[in-house]
Amino acid sequence: MRVPLLWLGEYCDPGLPLDELEHRLTMTGTKVEALHRHGVGALDNFLVGRVLSAERHPDADRLTVCLVDVGEGDPRQIVCGAPNVAAGQVVAVAGPGAIMPDGTKLTRAKLRGVESDGMILAEDELAIGPDHDGIMVLDPGLQVGTPLATVLPIATDVLELEITPNRPDCLSIYGVAREVHAATGAPLAPPPWSGDPGRPGDVPGVTIEVQDRELCPRFTARLFEDVTIGPSPDWLKARLSAAGMRPINNVVDITNFAMLTTGQPMHAFDFDLVEGGRLVVRRAEEGEILTTLDDVDRVLDEDMVVIADDRGPTSIAGIMGGERSEVRPHTTRVLMEAATWSGPNIQRTSARLALRSEASGRFEKQLQPEQGMDGQGLAAILMLELTGARLVGGTVDIGGPGRDPVTIRLRDERMERLLGTPIPRDEAAALLRALEFDVAEADDGLDVTVPAFRRADVTREADLVEEVARLWGLEKLPYTLPSRRGATGVLSSEQRLRRRLEDALAGSGLHEALGWSFAAPDLVERLRIPEGDPRHSPVALRNPMSEDQSVLRTTLLGSLLDVAKRNGARGMADVRLFEIGAAYLDRPRPGETRGTLPDERTHVAALLSGRLRPESWREAEPPIADFFSVKAVLAALLDTLRVPWRVEAAREPFLHPGRSARVLVGDEVAGWLGEVHPAVARDWDLEAAAGFELELAVLERAAVHVPRYVDVTSFPAVLQDRAWWFAPDVAAEAVLATVREAGGPLLREAEIFDVYPAEGRVSLAVRLRFRADDRTLTDEEVAQRRAKIDAAVAERLGGEPRG
Repeated sequence: MRVPLLWLGEYCDPGLPLDELEHRLTMTGTKVEALHRHGVGALDNFLVGRVLSAERHPDADRLTVCLVDVGEGDPRQIVCGAPNVAAGQVVAVAGPGAIMPDGTKLTRAKLRGVESDGMILAEDELAIGPDHDGIMVLDPGLQVGTPLATVLPIATDVLELEITPNRPDCLSIYGVAREVHAATGAPLAPPPWSGDPGRPGDVPGVTIEVQDRELCPRFTARLFEDVTIGPSPDWLKARLSAAGMRPINNVVDITNFAMLTTGQPMHAFDFDLVEGGRLVVRRAEEGEILTTLDDVDRVLDEDMVVIADDRGPTSIAGIMGGERSEVRPHTTRVLMEAATWSGPNIQRTSARLALRSEASGRFEKQLQPEQGMDGQGLAAILMLELTGARLVGGTVDIGGPGRDPVTIRLRDERMERLLGTPIPRDEAAALLRALEFDVAEADDGLDVTVPAFRRADVTREADLVEEVARLWGLEKLPYTLPSRRGATGVLSSEQRLRRRLEDALAGSGLHEALGWSFAAPDLVERLRIPEGDPRHSPVALRNPMSEDQSVLRTTLLGSLLDVAKRNGARGMADVRLFEIGAAYLDRPRPGETRGTLPDERTHVAALLSGRLRPESWREAEPPIADFFSVKAVLAALLDTLRVPWRVEAAREPFLHPGRSARVLVGDEVAGWLGEVHPAVARDWDLEAAAGFELELAVLERAAVHVPRYVDVTSFPAVLQDRAWWFAPDVAAEAVLATVREAGGPLLREAEIFDVYPAEGRVSLAVRLRFRADDRTLTDEEVAQRRAKIDAAVAERLGGEPRG
């Protein structure tokens, strides 16, 4: 919502510096998103002038050399390109040094060899309107040399406000003025529609029928005859331009001005183009077509509401009028409509048609029926003043005002309990009256009657407390938290686990990525996930944002690959990423039947792509991400959680067949680990990538949440290295498991430190660390353990000692 300060000041001028007004509005709940300057950059060097002479340029047929009196004694010579410039005209002049709306600083110039000491201005050069066909011709009675800003609104500051959905009353200049009045105490002018010349009663020749009162609670219409269509006055065009709307003609500009002032959208019909003089508010027929004012054919359905005449639809209710009955230059009779529509229905229609307008943005927030007559009143005043029209008959009013106003008791004790501090009753009453609530004294507080324009969002005592608090000053409220017996701020076990995961992965040099929970339906094919795999059948969304985000992801790998590809396309091929998020499977949980919500599970995934470290003079070609590098990240993560884990060879469709594994935590499968299949990597424009993905719930069940203290022994360890020959199909994990079991409690660590293939066999070398907590081990004790290990390796795995 754009609010020009010159316009706002006509209803409420707080007399505050701009930054103070911005702060006060924001602190009272009407957030100022941005500040803009509309019109010229500074008011200096813009003057009223009179054209003394206008002669054709000697070297250019379309230029005119003018002498212009600007009240400085000697006239200025100005070269003008407008076709309508003539001697005797009073015009708007910009002199050298003037800063134009686009930021250009005007200087003396030569045009085809003739010096020009300024410009004679058209309305678009002052940002008053769009017209550039000719210069502006001002009132001939204006004094030459008068500063232009005193006779034309050539510059104003503009507040850009963020209006919350529950406050459609602030989608109007007068509504914002009411907020300024309540927030600052500055006087508020009477409503600009208070001089409404209209009256109740029938309108001759006009028939209105509303078939669905639920979708159209109120419909009002007035008829104007002897209308003269023409350009709007400069003040009206300037206000609309500053508010972000394009002036068109006086009637259309009046409807937009009334909407911006009151918040009530208006629509003007050329009544001579309304077939049969009859309008019907009804649901559209399936497949019905209407050409809207933007010259687009819209295909309607039966959930949409139209205003139709005897020939068919002539307007999409609450969104946009139809081309067939729009106001034209020769229009002489105008039917002015102001209606109230069902907000949810307008929002759905706008979304289906991909058609948003200033009107739909207001109606979807649910305007109140009383606002229709506010708009009619202001429009009638301006129609009589600016178009020379006369009002015929009374006012068609179907539905009438909304329900009776509600009175709510605001108790002093309740307000103090909610806010934590007392607010004097008389101050609370004054603040509410400033917002146009009716207030009466009660024994224990105030009886407050809610005005119609706040009917939707002020429905209970707590809402009144909020109104008082935001205007009294939220910054004045005490900072102490309300007491809650027995409540303490603690994290759940899952939250603590997640933080440990994030810290461990960040400590390993990975960066967190946040991917979409939505994915393209072809992602499962790109990842080579076969039919029958639960991940092959993603859950389809009923209302997707786009085709590329129309299903729920079944794995986090796709979003990590997308981020890696995006980084690679921007010259950052070496990435280390992790993500913690939800994956969804289209299968019922135990005990449930199909058709319930998807099975949502939180996963943690990591992806390494490109080089593991930068190249240097010692290492021109650093290693790239592979199975073992990502396994090291996995080890750092799981060891941090103190969970027992191991990996075993397994196939995944999107992983390299010989470099993939499943991750087991205890005896439960937690996820997968491995190098991305080369074909999959190429599909994402990656040279190589490796990663893992684990289910958080499995880690949570096995993690040590409360570590136990273990004494650090001072007795030395005994290191032994053993090597055996094995058949090529013996897994290293099986060797370590056998060694650890046979080593007993004295064997504290066992790790492979060398692999040597030769003659169809593979040698594995294992470093053993023996230690006791209460003594120094003897050679005999270690020899006994070592013998048991050799025997177990030979018996179970066929291992032969390597000489």
